[in-house]
Amino acid sequence: MKLVIHGKNIEITDAIREYVNQKIEKAVSHFQNLTMEVDVHLSVARNPRITPNQAAEVTIYANGTVIRAEESSETLYASIDLVADKIARQLRKYKEKRQDQKTNVQPTATVEVPEQEQVVPDLIGDRTAELPSEVVRTKYFAMPAMTIAEALEQLQVIDHDFYMFRNAESGEINVIYERKNHGGYGVIQPRNGNGHTNGKNGKTAHSNSANPEKSKSGQI
Repeated sequence: MKLVIHGKNIEITDAIREYVNQKIEKAVSHFQNLTMEVDVHLSVARNPRITPNQAAEVTIYANGTVIRAEESSETLYASIDLVADKIARQLRKYKEKRQDQKTNVQPTATVEVPEQEQVVPDLIGDRTAELPSEVVRTKYFAMPAMTIAEALEQLQVIDHDFYMFRNAESGEINVIYERKNHGGYGVIQPRNGNGHTNGKNGKTAHSNSANPEKSKSGQI
């Protein structure tokens, strides 16, 4: 297993490196056959208004699947403990799902296609779109085509409340997200100039999967 440790606003000392190795190796010890590379990102927020300000993020590349967890606390060592426990749970969930697929026992999910929602044709008008003055972090990753069901599986193991993917049916970029207030999941699809999507149903789809985890950000 390849373990890579990065730091932001913090020096990665030998003691920190040894602690990360100990905790992460223990967390993934039962999943060595799935784990190819582990990326650990440790950071300390300089802004005193940000509390808790010491964060640990773990990203695991497992047979083409990205599994991610992030935790923050008042101390870096506590954050490492928390994120190690969370990534172990994420790996366990991923392994159980793979076993279910092999035995053709998959969790059932219902998909609802609601009535067409009113869409504002232009939110920008004559204004010029402006990017934030500072890009904090840039990520690059492969985006193979997948179904909505496969994208939902990815969303459930990355510790985010949304997941961007290339729709296998339309070839377009879609976003699947957790619906914070109403539960279940939603899918955002692009529109053409004529007001229609290139997808089959042309509408935003919502899937009500059992036991979704709580979303951490605002609702679309």
